[in-house]
This record gives sequence, C-alpha cells and structure tokens, in this order.
Amino acid sequence: AFGANRNGKKAGTFAHYGCFSFYPTKNLGGAGDGGMITSDDDELADRARLLRLHGERPRYHNKVIGVCGRLDALQAVVLDIKLKRLDDWNARRAEIAARYNERFAGNDEIATPPVSEGNSHIYHQYTLRIPNRDGVAAKLADQGIGCGVYYPVPLHLQECFQDLGGKKGDLPVSEKLCETALSLPVFDQMSNEQVDQVADAVIEALG
Repeated sequence: AFGANRNGKKAGTFAHYGCFSFYPTKNLGGAGDGGMITSDDDELADRARLLRLHGERPRYHNKVIGVCGRLDALQAVVLDIKLKRLDDWNARRAEIAARYNERFAGNDEIATPPVSEGNSHIYHQYTLRIPNRDGVAAKLADQGIGCGVYYPVPLHLQECFQDLGGKKGDLPVSEKLCETALSLPVFDQMSNEQVDQVADAVIEALG
C-alpha cells in the first residue's frame, strides 16, 4: 500500500511501526526480495535495527536473537531510483482502474474494488469479484491475458492451521471471496487499448 492514504494519513503511519514489502511485483519493488520497517518511536526504531542484524551490538556480541534482515546496496539503489517515480506510477494505476470501472459499470455480474470515502487506492492489484472465476480466468489465458487469484485458499482451510480446527463453512465470506476474486493486469505501462482489450475479454467470458 506504499503511497496510499486514509483520511490524509499515509499507509505505514497509523501505528508505531509500519512494514513494507519490496518484492519485485509490488508498486515499489526491488530487483529481488527486500522490505522496510518505519517507526515514529526512537526506542522502537532502535530495537528494529538491533533485530535486523542478528541482534548484534557491538559486532559479534549478540544481545538478542535476531535475523539477517539487511537490505543490500543494489536493492537500495534500485528502490531509490524507483521511489522518485512512484507517485506517477501510482497515478497511472489509478487511471487504469478508473477505466476498468467505467467499462464494467452496470454489469451486475462484476463487483469492482470499492474505495471508501476519504481513502485513496494505489491498486497493487485490481481485483474483481465475479461468478465462474476459474472459467473466466481460463478464457482470458486462451487469449494470452494474464490474471491472478489472490488468494485461492482462506487461512482457516490452510493445512498448516488445521490443528486449530477450522473447516469449510466456518467463514463463509472469506470462502466466497476466495472463490470469486480475480485480479486483472494493472501496471503503469499499460495502454488504454490494452485495458479495453482486457475489459472486453472479461465481459465476453462472462457471456
């Protein structure tokens, strides 16, 4: 959500810690894995710095058990360059989302991403809720149009959490979202013609 706003406050500033992923597919993505923690509290920021490098302070003297969470110099350079362009890229994503919304308006089978009053959306994903999601995705793939499902299995049905006793039907809203969510292409270099091509394909696939 890097760059998104809620009632005038930027994402990452709502609590004492903010966490961001720099995975390559994010709006602000690196050339490899990485991430960032922000803080408005000096003591908490110092704690994060300590944990970032094996809990060492001074070097080779481990005060706590930490991790190897350094961001390498190459990632920092890539991210620094991209950060200067992020607002423009996010603005283009918003234009693309608005064009999708316009194309899908009035189609009762398509639920577009809602944006609450006072909020801004940076559209890391543009996710629809549609019937026959898998069938639509297959038809898009036949036309060479990529799409994604984020995510197909809700947490309470994941194998790693089965000891908690979750079963199908426990969280019907979550399950329904996982069955109907489909994310369409949205990236700053998309042309309006490409957006229209994707929208036409979705509408056609729904019949």
